[in-house]
Amino acid sequence: MAQKDQPKPLMPHATATWLVDHTGLSFEQIAAFCGLHILEVQAMADDLAGSKYTGRDPVHAGELTLEEIEKGQADPEYALKMHKAPVEVTRTKGPRYTPVSKRQDKPDGIAWILRNHPEVSDAQISKLIGTTRNTIGAIRERSHWNIQNIQPKDPVTLGLCSQRELDAVVAKAAKRAGVTEEAETVVGEDNRSDKDKLIEELRAEREANVKAAAEAAQEAEAEAWLAQKRAAEAAGEDGVTPPDSVTPPAFAPSEPSEEEAVTAPEPEDDDNA
Repeated sequence: MAQKDQPKPLMPHATATWLVDHTGLSFEQIAAFCGLHILEVQAMADDLAGSKYTGRDPVHAGELTLEEIEKGQADPEYALKMHKAPVEVTRTKGPRYTPVSKRQDKPDGIAWILRNHPEVSDAQISKLIGTTRNTIGAIRERSHWNIQNIQPKDPVTLGLCSQRELDAVVAKAAKRAGVTEEAETVVGEDNRSDKDKLIEELRAEREANVKAAAEAAQEAEAEAWLAQKRAAEAAGEDGVTPPDSVTPPAFAPSEPSEEEAVTAPEPEDDDNA
């Protein structure tokens, strides 16, 4: 029965209240015309609605005509047609409107933005919170008359703006600040991505592990060679023929030859001095 593309009254609940009180239209007709659920209309008729609405005359507002109401009263299946769609209310330019109950929270929200997002301009804060630049400057300079009681609080939590609006303002301010910072970038600054830095760190760590393993293997081989040589020397002193040759590793420490040992000067004896 309801027409899908038909606009709804400017104040649907108030209009439904008036139609219930002043016409003989069915609940279905009123609900369809106002875009409400039939149970809402029935609660208004039974005076059980949680909120009490003051009736709004749709005939005086130009949304319905008396002829249209009479057609609906004559035929319960008739769908009421909007005579003149309500004019959409558009927001005018100027400071953002804030309910009276929220206005005392504005300084807390301003202080939070100044502390956590200093890149946001005063004009952006003024438009987002609905305040003046004088108030923002007073809070920044701590000359506000109530500065002792101002506590920085998230304006989204306070209900002064939505998270989407705050994120959009911060992103816009950060982008503008990023352009300035990019112009002042120092030559030679490391601009690599985190992925490239991580790959380089892993490569350096792997090379260090390989080097440490090679050094450990060399030390183990040197110790084995020295132990084998000492065993061969001990066997020669006991009358056992030592092996023909013990090949030292390429990096084994060199020892003086027999010829160098014979020609080496003997230490002086303190008693013969």
